[in-house]
Amino acid sequence: MPTILVRYSEIGLKSRPVRKRFETQLRDNMMNMLSADRVEALIVAGVSRFYVNAADTDAAVRSLRRVFGIASLSVTETCGAGMDEICAAAADFSRSRIKKGQSFAVRARREGSHTYNSMELGKQAGSAIFLANEGIKVDLTDPDVTFHIEVRNNKAHIFSEYIRAHAGLPLGSQGKVVASVDDDRGLLSAWLMMKRGCRAIVQGDHGIDVLRAFDPSLKMVSDTSEHRKDVMGVVLGTSIDDLKDVDVSTYGVPVYFPTIGMSDDEVSAMLETIRSEI
Repeated sequence: MPTILVRYSEIGLKSRPVRKRFETQLRDNMMNMLSADRVEALIVAGVSRFYVNAADTDAAVRSLRRVFGIASLSVTETCGAGMDEICAAAADFSRSRIKKGQSFAVRARREGSHTYNSMELGKQAGSAIFLANEGIKVDLTDPDVTFHIEVRNNKAHIFSEYIRAHAGLPLGSQGKVVASVDDDRGLLSAWLMMKRGCRAIVQGDHGIDVLRAFDPSLKMVSDTSEHRKDVMGVVLGTSIDDLKDVDVSTYGVPVYFPTIGMSDDEVSAMLETIRSEI
């Protein structure tokens, strides 16, 4: 069964206690998203990585890409960390992923104590792949196919693709905000604050399916004023041209304008990209 290798980025910059708390929040969010999408999966935490095994790998990847805090994912084949075992697994992995006439490269990295270094691993695995496929060539500068090998302690993960996610911080790690969502700019403003780890309480239903795709527990209210005492701030979809009409003193909490520096075309383009990935 393939294993999904899950990476975060910004979380790794935090102090150890904060990183541990964020990792716990991220794992909970991953489980909640998978559960909401009815995907059965097992999540195992590693050092700066999570490993996910799911009955439906493709469905799990689609779910996990919408979890804020995840920077990228890779669907991997896993084997032991011995050189011979890795080379055999890499050769098998390559046969369905490279065609005659194509070029390839191997990028290897490792953590832990092993009898080989990353350069030796790349050379040996590259040789195994070369011998297992007829008519291919090595190109370390601009290959048609790149095979990645990541060894962590007693396990090796072999893959050929980094699947981009939205990174940011785990949803809920930065408290709550209330957001007015009555147009595209308000929708994107709420989404951007969610990406920074804030759980949004939403007034308005413009494009609400987008926000629900990233937070299955999204809370909607008809009046945000009664929630302001419990949140970190208010989020408004205000453009630079309309800022003069906003009196921030009436809110009693900090007011955030995530899209104030964006043009309408930039807002529309970003929302189009987000919607295409749901």
